[in-house]
Amino acid sequence: MSQQHQAEHLFHGSFAEEYQLLHRICPPAAEMSRRVADFVAHWQSPEPSGPLTLLELGCGTGITTSALLGSRSDIRVFSVDNAPAMLSQARAHLAESISEGRLELRQIDALGALQSLESNSIDIVASAYTLHNFLFGYRHQVLAEIRRVLKPGGVFVNGDRYALDDPAAHLAATQEELRGYFRVFLGEMKRPDLLEQWVVHLFGDESEEHIMRLTPVLEEMALLGFGEVTVHYRDGVNTLVSGVNPWR
Repeated sequence: MSQQHQAEHLFHGSFAEEYQLLHRICPPAAEMSRRVADFVAHWQSPEPSGPLTLLELGCGTGITTSALLGSRSDIRVFSVDNAPAMLSQARAHLAESISEGRLELRQIDALGALQSLESNSIDIVASAYTLHNFLFGYRHQVLAEIRRVLKPGGVFVNGDRYALDDPAAHLAATQEELRGYFRVFLGEMKRPDLLEQWVVHLFGDESEEHIMRLTPVLEEMALLGFGEVTVHYRDGVNTLVSGVNPWR
């Protein structure tokens, strides 16, 4: 398997252990977790039949997971992540939901989790700020598998970092984001160690192997067979997108 089609381990050490600071570093990310959960709260299954099954790709520390669990009472969440440091925080934050049987956490990469599931078995696949971390070829496989596992009429919703299609506008937005890192990590927190790690991570996000531009991804989803591919919200790179597995 080529590097483009492999899962990466990007979240470890102090970068993962202090990821809960995301709300200070990137306030729109916490807002996007709420938007993903709000979408799920208002989504109606075309063929309701008891509790809904929701697969979350990349639970991280559990910010979006918590919002999803609070969005409605008729879902059971199965959430995956391949970073042990993130999962340990999620398990601590979401212990009550785990004990109630509403949530199952599993250490596995997104593609491996999807490939382990039967076709047409999941009502909702949800994610926030996960897919942009994937290598291009790996992300393509993940999108294809998402459509495979969704029930007919099931939905994929993703709140994520979708690069601007205009390279000059995207560069300007990235430069402003980088300035914000310096203001928070050096000016407010006095943490040059975290500044270094977040800058390195941002360079990874912006690399040609990872960068996720909006229009090409929407076109890719349509080619993979998703229907009703829709942009619900867009503020700079922060974007909420959904697509449906059509009825056959």
